Amino acid sequence: MKLYDLTQPLSHLTPAWPTYEPLQIKFFKRLAPNGANGQLITTSNHVGTHLDGSLHFCTHGRDIASIPLEELYGPAAVVDLSDMAEDYGIYTSKDIEDRVQVKTGDILIINTGYHKYAWDQPAADEVRYMVKHPGPTMEFAAWCKKKKIKWIGVDCGSADHPMNTKIREWMPKQALECEKYFQKKFNKNIDDIFPPNHYQLMHVVLFPHDIIHAENLGGDIDKFKNKRTTVGCFPWRFVGGESSICRIVAFE
Repeated sequence: MKLYDLTQPLSHLTPAWPTYEPLQIKFFKRLAPNGANGQLITTSNHVGTHLDGSLHFCTHGRDIASIPLEELYGPAAVVDLSDMAEDYGIYTSKDIEDRVQVKTGDILIINTGYHKYAWDQPAADEVRYMVKHPGPTMEFAAWCKKKKIKWIGVDCGSADHPMNTKIREWMPKQALECEKYFQKKFNKNIDDIFPPNHYQLMHVVLFPHDIIHAENLGGDIDKFKNKRTTVGCFPWRFVGGESSICRIVAFE
């Protein structure tokens, strides 16, 4: 068996999701005088590759420790959408199923290609990575429920389209760019595609059904282009945790 790491490197340089606390790290002791190194960290749970638990958006949702291992590991469909991905783009369930077979109960890993703009890459572009990546609409969320997807992994800042999050308010210049893109591409504006009752649909609509997602994947993700494999997500056994930094591995 060969293992492939689908995890983004983590350090104090890794940008957290906008407005979240970044990772802070310091040594509280060094080898002298007692022969051991020790560190303290302060961080939010939304830095680097991390798993959002349903508790993140759902008051009665499960904490990270309550997710069975059988849900974190299993058959997976890995889809490569990088050939169609563009700033502010929309992807659909058809785009997924045109490229790879997705079975009921699968884990779904989505390669938008935007991991190439992550902080650890030569073409790093934090605004493009967090604010301009493609995302889905309510059609996709309904399909995920129908397929009983275990969890979803994405190689960008969020499983939701950035303009269906608070980023739309925080980044007015980019929101205007997206508005022009939607009008040209779909002859619709942002509110037509993402009305208020669809806000952060990948979180709000799916988390009550325990269909959760991991964000900021990277690593060896390009080695799996539209193929089926086995994937495991390994967060902390975090009692009370709404989300958790994690390691994601593909087993071939």
